[in-house]
Amino acid sequence: MYKRNNNQLLWVLAVGLVLALSGCSGTYYSAMEKVGIHKRDIMVDRVEGARDAQEDAQEQFKSALEQFNSVVQLEETDIKRAYDKLNSEFEASVEVADEVRSRIDKVEDVAEDLFAEWEEELEMYQNRELRNSSREKLQKTRARYREMLSSMRQAEKSMDPVLRIFQDNVLYLKHNLNAQAIGSLQGEFASLKGEIDRLVSKMNQSIEESNRFIEHIK
Repeated sequence: MYKRNNNQLLWVLAVGLVLALSGCSGTYYSAMEKVGIHKRDIMVDRVEGARDAQEDAQEQFKSALEQFNSVVQLEETDIKRAYDKLNSEFEASVEVADEVRSRIDKVEDVAEDLFAEWEEELEMYQNRELRNSSREKLQKTRARYREMLSSMRQAEKSMDPVLRIFQDNVLYLKHNLNAQAIGSLQGEFASLKGEIDRLVSKMNQSIEESNRFIEHIK
């Protein structure tokens, strides 16, 4: 993450809030550059944010699976409380999924701006060797970025089947607060576990790609 003194941090936060509300990315980048924070720095920060959001999502989905497992083993008298807990886990899972998607979108936004600026600045070189070297660096960085983004999007998509299964079963339990409903959920546990295992695997791959990209671009 960025390293700044307290005055810089307060100024950046204030500017960031105003510009986020206005939606003007060009002005935002200019303001950040005035305090020594460039698009490359912003991109690293956002990749780290997306990586951390995926780590949080993994933990949340694991927690949701544990709660689901505990529900299918409950006695009939615990069903209403079980529904409340399961629904809370579902809502938390939706929230972390939305955060992952938002973080990935922000990475994509700054990447497009960074690479566009890099392309334009290649034409400013007078020295051909330096320009060619910079162009080669751009091509490698862009290739690594595409690999990382592809991995992020795959991880993002892996959340969808988990949320669909989870939502269906939460709704079914809500509409059928009885022992028979619990019995129906038991058959869904293996399917949900399989999807969450795939999700965790995809996110681990994405996290590894993110770390590799951060090392490359720093």
